[in-house]
Amino acid sequence: MEKSKIKLQNNEEYYYLEVKNDLPNLILIHGNMSSSIHYMPLIERLKNDFHIYAMDLRGFGDSSYKNQIDTLEDFADDVKMFMDALDIQDAHIAGWSTGGAIALKFAAKYPDKTKKIVLIESASYRGYPIFKKDENNQPIIGEYYTSKEEMSQDMLQVLPMKMAFENKNAATVKAVWEALIYTDHVPDEVTYNLNIEETMKQRNLVDVDYALTTFNMSNFSNGMNNGDGSITKVTQPVLSIYGDQDKVVLEYMIDETVEALKDVKKVVLKDSGHSPLTDQPDELAKQIMNFLL
Repeated sequence: MEKSKIKLQNNEEYYYLEVKNDLPNLILIHGNMSSSIHYMPLIERLKNDFHIYAMDLRGFGDSSYKNQIDTLEDFADDVKMFMDALDIQDAHIAGWSTGGAIALKFAAKYPDKTKKIVLIESASYRGYPIFKKDENNQPIIGEYYTSKEEMSQDMLQVLPMKMAFENKNAATVKAVWEALIYTDHVPDEVTYNLNIEETMKQRNLVDVDYALTTFNMSNFSNGMNNGDGSITKVTQPVLSIYGDQDKVVLEYMIDETVEALKDVKKVVLKDSGHSPLTDQPDELAKQIMNFLL
């Protein structure tokens, strides 16, 4: 499946996968350290039920990174421009991990463009904390970085991946994926190598990591900043999917978002980690189809 390309109003070039038909529109938003390609198992299972668009976000995959992002809202605005460029009137929006937070912000800001929302192992509506580390490289709970530059030197969560991307060190990237993401199942070798290759195209790791910590749609502080209260503007039906073996997004993060939403259904996938796309693709597709159709 080859990617297409479209230029957005902000001059960014977005690459994307598309399954063309006359069925309901479904936009897939990937997470951090990934791209549209990671959605292939789901695309294969949903291609007969939806007109699918899976984009490489700005700075990921093959898309451009002409303008630095500061917030996840920047990505939400890109999704709106992507829809405008392709004349997509409205769509169901699905987001995996960081993509889930982007989907929530998009729904709050562009309600007329959003039908239903699917959150897959989504980051919380209050962001994702990355704490400072002590002399033993352990998190100091409640102590946050105050700049991207400071966070970029985090020896545990940020710098190793940043260096791996810059040095094209696939072994380090694979080790991280196997420790945190591919914890239940590992893709076949061809798929795995392609996914890692796509992951290593990312050029905005520190920007996205910092944006995750400052993201806050609640009406109270998350430690980094006060929320904007925009979660109250998300009125569309939401399906929140959580894998019971997730080592990246913890269940309390899922639950605090679920509790903040007006119309939401939570589904727990058994024997599934942070990537149900790999661990439980059939059940994931089934839950999405049952919810959207």
